[in-house]
Amino acid sequence: MNDNSSHSQITSGNRLRFALLPLLTALALAIGSTGCSGGGDDGAGDGIHVVATTSILGDVARNVVGDAGSVDVLIPIGADPHSYQASSRQAAALVEADLVVANGLGLEEGLTDVLAAAAGDGARILELGPMLDPLPFADDEADHDDEGDHDDETDHEHGSLDPHVWLDPIRMATAAGLIAGELEDIAPDGGWGERAEGYAADLVAASADIESILSAIPEGNRNLVTNHQAFGYFADRYGFAMVGTVIPGGSTMAEPSSAELAALADEIRTYGVAAVFVEVGGSQDIAETLSEETGIAVVELYTGSLGEAGSGADTLISMLRTNALRIAEALS
Repeated sequence: MNDNSSHSQITSGNRLRFALLPLLTALALAIGSTGCSGGGDDGAGDGIHVVATTSILGDVARNVVGDAGSVDVLIPIGADPHSYQASSRQAAALVEADLVVANGLGLEEGLTDVLAAAAGDGARILELGPMLDPLPFADDEADHDDEGDHDDETDHEHGSLDPHVWLDPIRMATAAGLIAGELEDIAPDGGWGERAEGYAADLVAASADIESILSAIPEGNRNLVTNHQAFGYFADRYGFAMVGTVIPGGSTMAEPSSAELAALADEIRTYGVAAVFVEVGGSQDIAETLSEETGIAVVELYTGSLGEAGSGADTLISMLRTNALRIAEALS
């Protein structure tokens, strides 16, 4: 090969590399900016990288992580944690994270296989629910089980454990410490414990504030009817009775029978319940029908997800306080 031919091939190679450079750069940027969800994530940056399944757990994790890392949220704001399905990109992100914070106790029904596969691939997964003194579901529906049939796959077994632990701020104060302990094992001297203690103190103070807000409700009015069995921890913490639920069980994926709705309407009249509480953004059709039959109000509460920015429920603490204000207004 002569010098001119060699020079021509080198020049052509350089031109090809220069032509591809913008494309390769754009591809690298796209890969680097890929997150876990479209809502509420910081993006992976320097330091520890945590992925939380729900926006609520993401808020708790961010308060522990602080500026020592980043937290991504798998399930977008407003999505139902019981039914959400992960994309392949999100499934891969679970394995790449330093820590995955999940609720467990069957909450993330649509993610069960994805989380199990990620654990099998070496992901470090912290399931908080089983570590927070979980309560069994209330048996308030036991008297109605023989009156109608629901789907066996979506109905919960009486005595199973309630996953909705985040509706008790005292348990979530403990959760902050558990996350800090896990991060300490991964990256010692990250200040995790100090931040967790500060946030736990904020949650304890929020609980006292909520108790003060709810003190306006007379003892005889402290009866709750909710869309599904999500408020057991709230009721246990603040002295309420769970009269019944529109949807049987602890999942939003079940359907009530006509016999169950008729029995619930009777209980509403018996206890003089003033309102039925439903999830913000969820279907209200059945609750509206119940309202028309019994005359009670339909009130929205934040349950499985934080609210959008500016909603008054964009952090766990503000969400719990907003719920307390709405409950107090409806039942006082």
